Amino acid sequence: MTLNKKRALGRGLSALLENSSTDITTKNIGVAGGQTVGSISSLLISQIEANPFNPRTNFEDEALRELSDSIKEHGIIQPLTVRKLGRDKYQLISGERRFRASQLAGLEEVPCYIRIANDQNMLEMALVENIQREDLNAVEVALSYQRLIDECNLTQEQLSQKLGKSRSNITNFLRLLKLPAAIQVGIREGLITMGHARALVNAGDEDRQVELFKQIVSDELSVRDVEALIKEQREPAKSEKSSDNELTETSEKNNTSAELSVAVVEFRNKLADNLASKVAITADNKGRGKIVITFDSQEQLDRIIEAIGNSAATVNA
Repeated sequence: MTLNKKRALGRGLSALLENSSTDITTKNIGVAGGQTVGSISSLLISQIEANPFNPRTNFEDEALRELSDSIKEHGIIQPLTVRKLGRDKYQLISGERRFRASQLAGLEEVPCYIRIANDQNMLEMALVENIQREDLNAVEVALSYQRLIDECNLTQEQLSQKLGKSRSNITNFLRLLKLPAAIQVGIREGLITMGHARALVNAGDEDRQVELFKQIVSDELSVRDVEALIKEQREPAKSEKSSDNELTETSEKNNTSAELSVAVVEFRNKLADNLASKVAITADNKGRGKIVITFDSQEQLDRIIEAIGNSAATVNA
């Protein structure tokens, strides 16, 4: 691939439209500012079909109605871009929002640039156009990146060069596709931001990710709040693992690991019920051990502190 083409892709579909070799509506009638001056054809809406490669899947009804009203009053300011299929049939490359709004407005014809493009070129053109110029949500961007990689046989590095994006940007978006479906829907619906989503990727297994996602929505947590919760979750886990290893090593040295008595097991279960949390008790044959109370959120920790405080107050009363 030539350097010129890389630059064109990186600048978006508008750069490709300046190439007269792929635009059959272009007429070399002059040059202004280094750009070829081209003509625009008017096509019947009935001759145009939607672009199957368009990564945008959600079109807000209200936004389409507003655009439709604008088109009724001012017409289509920016022409659609289509490719010719043959027999007076055309397929959208870009401009599906304008196309749908034109249908709502009752237009019979729309202004178009007519392009020559094979499927792969069309896919690249449509995806790059949307990534660069449309207000896609983070999941749609991620899906666009993935399709460019899978269907255009690109590496992340090549994709980075085409789009003028950093490799880390590409990677961060692609990681969103590993999140559970419920969270991806939440991103699409604007319930959480890209920052929230990036934090959730590192939150643990799917159950923990979904649990934290629900907490973000219900408690309106900021990205920093989420990052703090994840950090708090990791540090006790590391501490507990270290303590477990230490106790295990001590027990192994003493060649013993004391079995909990029935009374201790009953106490552990009762404590877990009272605190609504997991409780673990371990001990060696010398009577040394620990009681571990697990919590998954600041809210749960507050409940545990309150419950223990109430119990202490009752004892001292």
